Amino acid sequence: MDTVLAPVPFEMAAVGSGGRPLPAEFFDGCQDPGRVIPRLVELARAMVDLESRELPILEAVAPAYRPSALNLVHYVALRQHDIRELQEQLACLGLSSLGRCEASVLTTLRRVLAILCALSGEDSGRRLGAETPLEHRAGLALAAGNTRRLLGEVGTIMVTLPAEAAADPALITELLEGGMTVARINCAHDDPRVWQRMVDQVRSASAATGRPCRIAMDLAGPKLRTGPIEEGPRLLVCKPRRDVYGRLLTPARLLFAPVMRPLKPPAGVDAVVPVSGDDWQRLKTGDVLQGVDASGRQRRFKVEKRLAEGLLLSCTRTCHFIPGLRFVNQAGISILVGVIPPQPGAVTLQPGDHLRIVAGTEPGRDAVLDARGAVTSPAVIGCTLPEVFADVKVGERIVFDDGRIAGRIVAIPAGPAGAAELLVEITAARRQRSRLRADKGINLPDSTLQLASLTSRDLEDLAFVADHADIVNASFLRCAGDVHALHEQLIHLGRPDLGVILKIETRQAFDQLPALLLAGMHHPAPLGVMIARGDLAIECGWERLAEIQEEMLRVCEAAHLPCIWATQVLEELAQRGTPTRAEITDAAMGARAEGVMLNKGPNIAATVRTLHDIVLRMQNHQRKNSPTFRRLELAAHHHPEAIPLSPAGCGRG
Repeated sequence: MDTVLAPVPFEMAAVGSGGRPLPAEFFDGCQDPGRVIPRLVELARAMVDLESRELPILEAVAPAYRPSALNLVHYVALRQHDIRELQEQLACLGLSSLGRCEASVLTTLRRVLAILCALSGEDSGRRLGAETPLEHRAGLALAAGNTRRLLGEVGTIMVTLPAEAAADPALITELLEGGMTVARINCAHDDPRVWQRMVDQVRSASAATGRPCRIAMDLAGPKLRTGPIEEGPRLLVCKPRRDVYGRLLTPARLLFAPVMRPLKPPAGVDAVVPVSGDDWQRLKTGDVLQGVDASGRQRRFKVEKRLAEGLLLSCTRTCHFIPGLRFVNQAGISILVGVIPPQPGAVTLQPGDHLRIVAGTEPGRDAVLDARGAVTSPAVIGCTLPEVFADVKVGERIVFDDGRIAGRIVAIPAGPAGAAELLVEITAARRQRSRLRADKGINLPDSTLQLASLTSRDLEDLAFVADHADIVNASFLRCAGDVHALHEQLIHLGRPDLGVILKIETRQAFDQLPALLLAGMHHPAPLGVMIARGDLAIECGWERLAEIQEEMLRVCEAAHLPCIWATQVLEELAQRGTPTRAEITDAAMGARAEGVMLNKGPNIAATVRTLHDIVLRMQNHQRKNSPTFRRLELAAHHHPEAIPLSPAGCGRG
């Protein structure tokens, strides 16, 4: 057995030189160091005790991870205590307050203790914990090495590839040149054919540019989602632009086109209206069409231009189109509106409403009302994983669509084979009446779910991942057994070396984070963590998110494992082209992690460049949770003679 894992009894051992104590005035305003020593000894004893209790788990850790696993256990023991008062006393004495001890927890404490013994003139110190404690620089080296093995470098930028990246090599090249070092492919979307093209594009662009880029692929995991909903009406609405007073600014511009044409409006067109037949080809510029729309109102359309795709028309009124409407010009030539795709179905909810969540194929629908508007049957929606019904209890919370709608379970009607559905009372919605659509996330933050982390689809996708990816991102983990199950599958597929990132996105996973890390360390493959802040905020509460992400960064640092800061980083910049002040600050905070993940968006290339610049700048100011003092420009520009001698000195006089 390695000596680093051998439990060492807590005992006294000579380490001091019996030096003379410093004079009392040196400690003016500070706690007598001799009174601080017992508190440090208590903490060290707690570390040694937890190390002894965790010895079977530590012995099973892969040799390369054992010093890190031991350091993690020591850190967990330290954080089981409130040491804020002790930290203030240590800082008053000019010593380490243990606030940056993550890289080498026990060594830092032992050295502070030895200094205190010397300050107080004691002849004794303490031999605490492992025979070969981890040195601070050795801990930093382990963290750097684990980061290189998994991600390639500190300051990694992971980018979620959009589907169009499969056919756009220029986009991949632009992302690489902007600073992307890991390309992320989410297996919850698209299919193996699209993934293969993405992989080929990344490998080819990386070779052509000489910029290394690893490929990470997300398993979808057992994500709870809403089931299908009855289709909405086949309706197309188009409005002209008006000012705040309702005055017309620009007419609505409509492309009347044959049904085989794509329905996505081209630039400068507000909507594409599908038409049937060939009569539209007989119309010419300047013709005026009239008819009644779906609202029952007369509408007039002017033909502005003939295009290869169809007719460009304008209308000064809001128009509601449904299939079968007919509009006729002055010469009797008509246009018949063709097939309009149905609008996505949605269930409309507001606080106080009841919602049935059901298994099976029953499509979702709105509540059924009687002639007086009273509810005769509550709204219904399906659930993709109804097996969770057996794990929930009355009174527990349920959250939909990334927190937009929330409720509480008020009843669990039983069926022949157990819980058949859930009855939920809606308690919160972002608007007075919110619309819940199909395929939206469901979170059960109060429930202890027994779902396996690998679904049958994940097992199929994992075979592709093992053949093509450098990293697998494991979704919706809840316990150490989930981590072991993933590694067993990777061994079966012949990829025990594949890097693994544990996505922490449930409350159970956050509560079990040290255990998940120790389980991952049982295997020698590269290992890291992703802070999936979107789901964590829902599961643990938005008000706790800042605290949670801070705790996770520190725990991962104590384990010497790289951490990815994820979810909605620079989201406004990626989606709309302009960042908010808050998200710039958030991205700068994320630079303390070894990597930051960006989601896709129309402005993703510019977002990568901005993030790369932020990360490079912040690396000069911060290493993990430790500030670093580079030369400050504002300090370099300071000159004593520039200080005004009077209050008017900085004004115009």
